[in-house]
Amino acid sequence: MFAPDSAVRRVDGERVLLLGGGRALLMQLAHPLVARGVAEHSGFAADPFARLRRTLEASYTISFGTVEQAERTAAVVRTVHDRVRGDGYEANDPALLLWVHATLVDTALRVYDRFHGRLSPADAERYYQESTRKAELLGCPRAEQPDDLAAFRSYVRHMVATVTVSDEARRLGRAIVSPRVPVVGRLGRDLTAGLLPAPLRRQYGLPWHPVQDAALEAAAMASRLTLPWVPATFRRAG
Repeated sequence: MFAPDSAVRRVDGERVLLLGGGRALLMQLAHPLVARGVAEHSGFAADPFARLRRTLEASYTISFGTVEQAERTAAVVRTVHDRVRGDGYEANDPALLLWVHATLVDTALRVYDRFHGRLSPADAERYYQESTRKAELLGCPRAEQPDDLAAFRSYVRHMVATVTVSDEARRLGRAIVSPRVPVVGRLGRDLTAGLLPAPLRRQYGLPWHPVQDAALEAAAMASRLTLPWVPATFRRAG
């Protein structure tokens, strides 16, 4: 589906992107219809990261698999989505598919830039354009997607500024940010809160202070300095 030198393979293969998993999930749930569909058709509260694992497995197959593997995986996802429908929503609605896809693309670009190293504008644009093929395969027509990276970022900013996080989303979100293991859970919550766009962070009621922001930036800087020296065998998932 994508050439070995594609931007999609270059970016999506980096394990550091997993740091953005909680961010992507909370952004998805911020859309009230996504939150309702998740609440009514999944066991999200019991295992909130199962959704992320399934999404990543499908994404990796499409990014690194053959055309046949990618098409087969996408067909399975579309079939599952066919059953996810309720009052006012259906998972295969292109508008909802676009938002879910956008949270993954936006998170990938931002986490890569912050923890790995900044992509050139040309490479970032290339990554976005290639990612539109993945969205198409999963049911979101190209005509429904922003034309270029600038338009895509404008769309994300508009959505972040206008979506209203529902009580349902906050309830589901607690399964992501509530620490079960005191130290590890707190670190994960702080990382997710720090990466989340500020308007959504406030709506989810996640505290964020200058000291936390400084600690996150220090960790990001250390990651950018260290990762280039880590062998690809350990650093990359694909």
